[in-house]
Amino acid sequence: MRSRRHRPTPRQGRGTRRRIAAASLRLLGLSALALAAVWLAVRITPLQPVSAAGQTVRVGAAPLEWSLSGPGQLDLFGQSIPTQPDFDGPIRPRLELAHIKEDAEVARLLRSGDHDRLTLDVGRKLAAGWLRYGAWETLIAAGLVVLPLAAWTGLRRMPPRRVALVLAGGVALVAAVNAVGFYLLASDTPRALRQVRSLEDLVGKSPLAPVPRAEGAALGDVRAVVLGDSTAAGTGNGPLPDPTALDTACRRSADSYPRALARANGWDVFNLACAGATVRDGILGVQIVGDQVAPPQLAQARRATEASYVIVSVGANDVRWADLVGLCATSPTCDDRATTAFFQDRLARFALDYRRLLRQLAALPGHPAVLVNEYYDPFGPDVGCLRAEHLTERKVRTLRSRLAALNTVLREGAEAAGFPAVRPDFTGHGLCSAQPYVQGPTDRAPLHPTAAGSLAIALTDQHALTAEAP
Repeated sequence: MRSRRHRPTPRQGRGTRRRIAAASLRLLGLSALALAAVWLAVRITPLQPVSAAGQTVRVGAAPLEWSLSGPGQLDLFGQSIPTQPDFDGPIRPRLELAHIKEDAEVARLLRSGDHDRLTLDVGRKLAAGWLRYGAWETLIAAGLVVLPLAAWTGLRRMPPRRVALVLAGGVALVAAVNAVGFYLLASDTPRALRQVRSLEDLVGKSPLAPVPRAEGAALGDVRAVVLGDSTAAGTGNGPLPDPTALDTACRRSADSYPRALARANGWDVFNLACAGATVRDGILGVQIVGDQVAPPQLAQARRATEASYVIVSVGANDVRWADLVGLCATSPTCDDRATTAFFQDRLARFALDYRRLLRQLAALPGHPAVLVNEYYDPFGPDVGCLRAEHLTERKVRTLRSRLAALNTVLREGAEAAGFPAVRPDFTGHGLCSAQPYVQGPTDRAPLHPTAAGSLAIALTDQHALTAEAP
């Protein structure tokens, strides 16, 4: 008698489909858990420090992107700057500059002329830091998968063998996701990092020319040098006695804080500050002021061979602070995307230029103590007197937040270079107070310090310089 082929009953067929659907759901859930663990691990895994070429850099991964190639991320003094080279894969390197002072090994290599070894060392260490970060990220991602799976299997009261299989499957899946992200799609990242020889390789070459040599005799009697913009020049206050043509063009005042420091200490203070100065045009490069040519302030500072202190006030013109305030006053709002993008771009550019200035300051002959001035808050809590200028409380909050971002760059850059940074305290003396330290909208230089404000800055610097006395 012929045997009949066994056919599953409808009930058996439905049971098989349910088991397949349940297994598919578990696999889908496990995959989602693995992806979430990798996403979270990329965000929380500590960046790995590496030191090379006089700089300490922390290496890690930027926030995940869904595109298969694009720039990495450089964090410089609190600002995120996209790298010039692109990297493959959704997981791309993030480099955070933490310290920029030259170390003994770098100085020795530079003196010996062994630049090839020095630059080769930078890329090799960055690549090693990336691989070390990848290993740590994989371990942390595995832990993030194991913990919820262990809790789930415990609630389901699974037998130990089943628990081991589930946990092993989760770890294997997250390791596979990481292998695809780090070692397959981003397989070229270590080689790309080994090509890095300097910060300029990451963000592009700077067009700034080397600071020229100073012209003129050495100024051996100068005790302090001030570099900066109109805040240090004292713009809008009383004129200098017997000013030079350049003094007038730079709008230097007898009531500037450098003059107050000179009077209080009996110092010869060499004030090179000039209205409109930026790092590129004024501090490190030539500045054209009307029909006058101001030589680079840092080049002139080198003439003060016996100076004990250098004070720096710069940044507002670099981010076009006056233009931002004017635009804010004439626009319905000043936190729109276009204005915010413009400010962020200017701030990122300034961070790069500021880094170069800091390195130049560290290399000054005689190694004077360097002090960086942050900017004061000109507004204060009461902004009622600014309504006629169309500056509302909301607009002022936006301007204050941008000023805070600029101060963060100034402070973090100074700290990375080993210099102190100070911020003058104008509390109770904002624009609308009874005794403002800031010039008002109808004064000669709105938002600039008054003579009393300049004195407050001088007192802040005096305290800091006393603490930093060589």
